[in-house]
Parts: sequence; structure tokens; C-alpha cells
Amino acid sequence: MKFISLSSRGSRILLPAISVIGALLLGAVFIVISGHDPIAAYSILFLEAFGSVSGLADTLVKAAPLLLAGVGIVIAYKSSVWTIGAEGQILLGGLAAAWVALSLPGLPSIVLIPVIMIISFVAGAAVAMIAGVLKAKLNVNEIITTLMLNSIVTYFVLFWVSGPLKDPGVGYNQTERVPLAAYLPIILPDTRLHAGVIIAIMAAIFAYVLLSRSALGYRIKAVGLSPRAAKYAGISIPRNILIVMFLSGGLAGLAGMGEVLGVSRVMMLDISPGYGYTAILVALLARLHPIGTIFSSFLFAGLLNGSVTMQRAAGVPSSLVYIIQALVVIFVLASEYVTRTKKGGG
Repeated sequence: MKFISLSSRGSRILLPAISVIGALLLGAVFIVISGHDPIAAYSILFLEAFGSVSGLADTLVKAAPLLLAGVGIVIAYKSSVWTIGAEGQILLGGLAAAWVALSLPGLPSIVLIPVIMIISFVAGAAVAMIAGVLKAKLNVNEIITTLMLNSIVTYFVLFWVSGPLKDPGVGYNQTERVPLAAYLPIILPDTRLHAGVIIAIMAAIFAYVLLSRSALGYRIKAVGLSPRAAKYAGISIPRNILIVMFLSGGLAGLAGMGEVLGVSRVMMLDISPGYGYTAILVALLARLHPIGTIFSSFLFAGLLNGSVTMQRAAGVPSSLVYIIQALVVIFVLASEYVTRTKKGGG
């Protein structure tokens, strides 16, 4: 039994590692086909993302929203609630952060930042709860509703940043700069590394404790493993759906808050270049393990961080990074299928 446990635990690390290596090797084939040197391209990518203090700092900054949204997705997926609404939740969380910061400019940081965090969490959770209520009460497919809500929220945010909250002094659709008191503290001088990274890591640890050490976590996983058995055990399926959607959306809302208060200092649609969708890949690569999302978000952030330099220095299209991301997921899903098939056959 001990051997089986160790083997299972080792597979959590080995299978994602094999998936990443396989994706990089297959990605190298695409680089060769495009007429470029894969060794040079990958060297530039990884040196830019991980080869210097500033590069590591920028990678961690990009990892923070991926980690927060990814952890939220893990919580929902553990309960077989297949939300893909993190992108809209990030945007609304960012809008809420900017609105509160601009509405309460006189508050000190020690009061203002916690207030903004709470409001941003609630904003992201509110969007998710729309889909959650429809799922819990009417059994409406959450994939469809969360995808539609992403579009609705995008246009809602665009209305505010191009209208009532638009900075009249610039031609771009964005809010005014948030007050200095709302800035997230920089934790590494001369870099952009802000306290939002710590918040994201704490969220991953919280999710791990929640899912593995609490009665609520047991109920969440029980519903995901077998809704029928969970119902017979007295677990409320609708209540469980609402809880995981609330937590998932709230964490994505915090990701938007971090981008506004820690990176851009203004609210605009560009605070998220698809972080909400990439977070799904982060959760899958981590095999829905909260601590695993710390490492997978760091990897995907590194790919994003190094892609621009790779394009500029090696001539390789930055879109190749998205191909590599997709290949990683394909390898993960394939390894999961093979593993389950062998277990079933055994």
C-alpha cells in the first residue's frame, strides 16, 4: 500500500513534468518548420523569463493573476463545476478596485487596500454567482453562462472606462490613476514585484487547507466525485455549487485588483491579456492541486514573459507560446487518459 501511495504521489509531479517536456519538444519541431533555431529561441525565452532578478520579478508579477484565478478554478472543478468565467471576473474585480480607490482617495493605505480587496472579491464573486444560481436552481449549463458573462462584463467594463470613469486627459479608454495610498507595496526594490504575489500564494495555501483539512472541502470533493452519493449523504448540491462559484469568482476578482493596484495603476480592458483563460490551463497542468498551481502558474507566466523577447531577438512568432500552452494541456489530458486506462485494465 505504501508503494502505491508513493507511486501516486510521484505521478502528480512526474506526469506534468513529462507533459511540459513533451510540449517543448514538439514546439521545437514547429520552430524548425518555421525556419528558426529552437535552441536559440528557447534560450532567449528562458533567459528573459528566469535568467535575471528583473526577469524573475516580471514572471512572478504575471504569475500572480494566473495563480489567483487558477486556484479559484481548481476549487470549482473539484466539485465538477466547469466554470470558464474567470476572465470577466478579473475585469470586474479590477473595475471595482479602481472605482473604490478613486472614490475614497483620502483613506490611508492600511484601511483603503483591505476595503478594496473585499469589494473586488465580492465583485468577482457576484458575477460567478449569476451562473451559480442558474446552475443550482435551474440546472443551466455553467460553461455557456460563464462564457456569455465574460462578454457581458467586458462591454460593461468598457462602458465605464470609456464613459463615467474615463480619464479626460488621455485618449485611451481608461480610468484616472488610482491614488498612491491604493498602490500595493513593492516587495523587491527596483522591480515591479508587488505584494499581490504574496496574496496569490496565500490563496493557494488557503485552498489546499480548505480542500484537504476541512469539512467543507470534503463536501466539495464528494460532490465532484459522485453527486448522487453526496446527495444520499445529506450534502446539498445547490448549496455546494453556490459556495464554489462564490470562492472561484472572488479569487478571480482579487486577481483583477492586483493588476490595477500593483501593475497598471489604472483600470482598462488590457489589464488581462487572457489571464482568465490561461488560468484554466494552469489548473489543468497542476492536476487540480492548489499547491501545484503555484508552479504551473510560474511556468505559464514565464512563457508569456519571454515570448515577446523571443519574437524580437530570434524572430519566432510569439503566438508559438500559445501553441506550446495548448500542447501542454493535450499532453496532460493524454497522460491522464493513459493512467486511468491502465488502472481500469489492472
